[in-house]
Amino acid sequence: MAAAALLLLAILCLTSRLSTVAAAVAECGAKNTSLAGYRADLRMSQHQLRGRVEVLDGCSFRVAALDLLPGSTSARWWRAEGTDLDALARGEPAASDPLDRTFRSESLVFRLLPGLSWPLVPVLAAYDPLTSSLFGFVRLSDANASSDPSSSASSAPTMLDSCAQLSPRFRVRWTLHEANNSVDIGLEAAAGSEYYMAFGWAEPGVADPSVIGADLVVAGFTEDGLPFADDYYVTKNSECLLREDGSVEGVCPDTIYGGRNDSARIVNDTRLVYGHRRDGVSFVRFSRTLVSADNMYDVPVNATRNMTVAWAIGLLRPPDSLRPYYLPLMSRGASAGTAFAFAKLNLSDASNGCVGPLDADDKEDQARITAERKTPLIVTVGPALHYPNPPNPDKVLYINKKEAPLLKVERGVPVTFSIEAGHDVPLYITSDPVGGNATSRNTPEVIYAGGPKAEGVPATPTELVWLPDRNTPDLVYYQSLYDPKMGWKIQVVDGGLSDMYNNSVLLDDQQVTFFWTLSGDSINIAARGEKKSGYLAVGFGSAMVNSYAYVGWVDGNGKGHVKSYWIDGKDGMTVHETHENITHKRCRSENGVIIFEFTRPLTPSCSGRVECKNIIDPTTPLKVIWAMGAQWSSGPLSLKNMHSDTSNRPIRILLLSGLAEAVEDLRPVLAVHGFMMFVAWAVFLPGGIMAVRYLKHLKGDLWFQAHTYLQYSSIAVMLLGVLFAVAELRGFSFKSRHARIGAVAFTFACVQPINAYLRPHKTENRESSSGNRIIWEYLHIFTGRSAALAGIVALFTGLQHLGHRYGSKNIKGLTCGLILWFLSVALMVAYFEYMAFKRRRDGADGLSGKWVLGNAEEDDTVDLLQSDRVVSKVESNSSPGPKEVQLEPLKG
Repeated sequence: MAAAALLLLAILCLTSRLSTVAAAVAECGAKNTSLAGYRADLRMSQHQLRGRVEVLDGCSFRVAALDLLPGSTSARWWRAEGTDLDALARGEPAASDPLDRTFRSESLVFRLLPGLSWPLVPVLAAYDPLTSSLFGFVRLSDANASSDPSSSASSAPTMLDSCAQLSPRFRVRWTLHEANNSVDIGLEAAAGSEYYMAFGWAEPGVADPSVIGADLVVAGFTEDGLPFADDYYVTKNSECLLREDGSVEGVCPDTIYGGRNDSARIVNDTRLVYGHRRDGVSFVRFSRTLVSADNMYDVPVNATRNMTVAWAIGLLRPPDSLRPYYLPLMSRGASAGTAFAFAKLNLSDASNGCVGPLDADDKEDQARITAERKTPLIVTVGPALHYPNPPNPDKVLYINKKEAPLLKVERGVPVTFSIEAGHDVPLYITSDPVGGNATSRNTPEVIYAGGPKAEGVPATPTELVWLPDRNTPDLVYYQSLYDPKMGWKIQVVDGGLSDMYNNSVLLDDQQVTFFWTLSGDSINIAARGEKKSGYLAVGFGSAMVNSYAYVGWVDGNGKGHVKSYWIDGKDGMTVHETHENITHKRCRSENGVIIFEFTRPLTPSCSGRVECKNIIDPTTPLKVIWAMGAQWSSGPLSLKNMHSDTSNRPIRILLLSGLAEAVEDLRPVLAVHGFMMFVAWAVFLPGGIMAVRYLKHLKGDLWFQAHTYLQYSSIAVMLLGVLFAVAELRGFSFKSRHARIGAVAFTFACVQPINAYLRPHKTENRESSSGNRIIWEYLHIFTGRSAALAGIVALFTGLQHLGHRYGSKNIKGLTCGLILWFLSVALMVAYFEYMAFKRRRDGADGLSGKWVLGNAEEDDTVDLLQSDRVVSKVESNSSPGPKEVQLEPLKG
């Protein structure tokens, strides 16, 4: 009896529920069915979202061919007024089904939450409110504005009719427009931004498929993150080469062939439609004609036949001054990640051979920066071009000129931020992925550093020091305190290069970090690139030519290499491998970023070879440059080993102090300083000395006037030169040897006029000179000669300092010119000395007194540089007229 009662109750409950559901369905179907049948493609923002939304009735919709990488448990179908950050933040869930798993080309029906209707859903988005992450969306407001929404459809550039899986990480999608003689093709690859994607048709009628004669489209992304797709033709399985006779061979753009053949009127039938990088996956869509007017470099495509297609993925060498186009490398095993193959494809086949979204191993596609102990991170603000977590504001935070990079810090290593983003963008470190003061959104957050006072501008930056400790989580965020989603992630790790090396500096353009530790008679060195590359090279010198270079790379088998080279030219044949005694060599690639380490002696223990001259003196600044490229190899080098990115100028590193400064171009004001010092010390001052020594035989006081005017002129020019240098360098600095010697020379020179003013007068009636006069003469001679000697040394050390500081290529020539100048002065002095000796000899032997000595009334002057003062005084007291001799008779 009790069992029957329970069964009856269950039947009544089920009947009631079915009635409720039926009523709800009837109500749902009757409610606002004007959108029924409306279809639109989901527009991808991230998480590889694809699918076509179809409105079924007043409160349900179907998503066909749904692809999606999982979000968090809070990800939902979301309704909002728009797709910007504020509109999504004000929105609400549209359906209860979570989007926290991978959807693989599924067709699912979703129901709106109770109480919702389509007029309340102008935008239907896949959205994660926990991280404010927009996966994709469709606009239903377009359907509301249409007079016949059931017949309208909105397409997205990532949605095409057909798809073929060419490899586990490479797909081709297409939509055929046979009536228009064209096809839209989308290439999709789970590869880094430095990789190209190539796809096209092999030469028809060939039994064995070959890449020779293939008509390919090479697609990828530029250094600025912009997509490109260009038409290529293959004549040889190698990089494109332009020979001296004008012929072209290799994998070359059609335009290169066409530029050498007037009959090729139409050489590029590829039109870029769309491209993006999302979640570590590249997607480029382009359109091309089926049968082109260019029958020389384009293969005609029959849309109804199975045809052989060729595809490839590999590293891409960017354009340079010699090759103004992208160079893909097609051969297998040429570099890590390079692959190509052939397949059969029929464009009329509308089947979908791709199941689920591509899932890249490395989804963090933005730049990476590793914080160092002594290197501040420059925080600025700039335009949002490739922000990793849309939606985002128009401007976001930049660190070291990189847009919202992934920041890596080490526990126990202080991180210094130099904040220059503006007074309205204070920085703080938070546990919240959105930022913008999460507590104002009633979201709990932990603030680790920063706050309202952590703001500044370039003129007056603010320094913020943050020390991650053992309690800091593995993942935190740097954000703006006032505006959400301006920053990005901080990875907190244990240990690293900063702990292993005592010193580190960022090299030119902040693209390479250089580490070192001095250890006795050896030095431990490490270098880390700050962006993805195929190899990393650092060189010791002012430029790559005539420098010693160390190159680190990882081969196709994943093995790291470090080798040393001597470079004496600009092509592969001038890069010579050396046999330096480098030990403890290690090289690895972390997410495409090259890091290598080695140890070498400060002074090589060898002789006779070029690397034996590669001596590192810790007391002398070491000039360091860098270069990156797509590929390196152990064998003979060629164009494929050329760098795609390089430093613009060397960085001068003081190994003992751990400091570094950029090698600047020679400033014009300093060149004027050097010229004025040359005029003062090499022209005026020697001229004044020579006047006092060699012009006394002339009548009058010409020698004295020349001596005085030239010496005062030299001091005046010298003072102006010092003022020019002080004004340009903004102060005095005596750190360099040149500055110290110059200060000594300038001091001696300035003592001379003071010394001349205080000179004691000579005694009258040809009496012996007083003691004060003799002391003064010796002091005047000593200071004058010391000033001249110090000034000459200062000129040579100035040239040496110029070479060390600015790397001027003319230093050797200027030094040789200065040596020749002083040799000429020395020869002139020797000639004058000979003439003076001859005059003294003629005056002693002859009795006629035919030549004229200096004026006997020379006031209080003296030949200060004459070592024989007795002879000088006799000559100076000689009468200018004939001598009268008194004769007396002899007695006895």
